[in-house]
Amino acid sequence: MSRFRGRNSRKLLGLLGATALAGGFALSALAHDFKLGPLRIDHPYATPTPAGATTAAAYVRTLRNTGEQPDRLVGASTPVARAVEIHRSTIDAQSVMRMRAVEGIALPPRSELKLRHGGEHHLMLIDLRAPLKNGDRFPLTLRFEKAGEREVTVWVQQPRDAAGAPEHRH
Repeated sequence: MSRFRGRNSRKLLGLLGATALAGGFALSALAHDFKLGPLRIDHPYATPTPAGATTAAAYVRTLRNTGEQPDRLVGASTPVARAVEIHRSTIDAQSVMRMRAVEGIALPPRSELKLRHGGEHHLMLIDLRAPLKNGDRFPLTLRFEKAGEREVTVWVQQPRDAAGAPEHRH
């Protein structure tokens, strides 16, 4: 830097500072995880819905309990839907996938749970106020038995492996 003096050095430092600041914003935009005590909520997302859809599903890439005590996800709410239910998918004796609301999902100590499309659990958004469009974001408040509540931001996106995932219908 000693070769740059005066106005040029200030310009260079300003440019470097702006680049670092922009890089910080880019990194924070990529960091899409939330904390609540010992709980880590990694990448809440939902898939786009067709026009006229009244339901949608929201997911969490990974929900981690890093603590020594168990907890449970017991509910959720969002302004984009009238209600949110925790759903569990199972395959019945006739190989038909069935979904039903459950009271909660256990999070044992030092455990990790994936709430992904095509997986066992998801959050069902009931009576959508408007279709979910790719690129949208919306708030979702998760309620845990012990840790309390945490608002997260859900990103509406088409999953990378959507081509291989079963279609989600209710």
